[in-house]
Amino acid sequence: MSRVLPATRVVLVGRAACHLCDEARTVVAQVCGSLEEPWAEVDVDSDPTWLAWWSELVPVVLVDGAEHAHHRVDPAALRRALLR
Repeated sequence: MSRVLPATRVVLVGRAACHLCDEARTVVAQVCGSLEEPWAEVDVDSDPTWLAWWSELVPVVLVDGAEHAHHRVDPAALRRALLR
């Protein structure tokens, strides 16, 4: 059975030892921090459903439950999405 994603507006789906995930984490932390927006991170490898959906796309950033970005996160685009 699939785990439930955290109930925050911004979720970073990543994995350990992933340099793109490290970069995405930095961008998400900076943008969300500047807007005082909480965010959460989940490990794609911890759930078979997430692994099937996102394994080849990590890091994936979800905003309000929808895929916002994958591989690279544009800080300006994330900020705009959160201010909508």
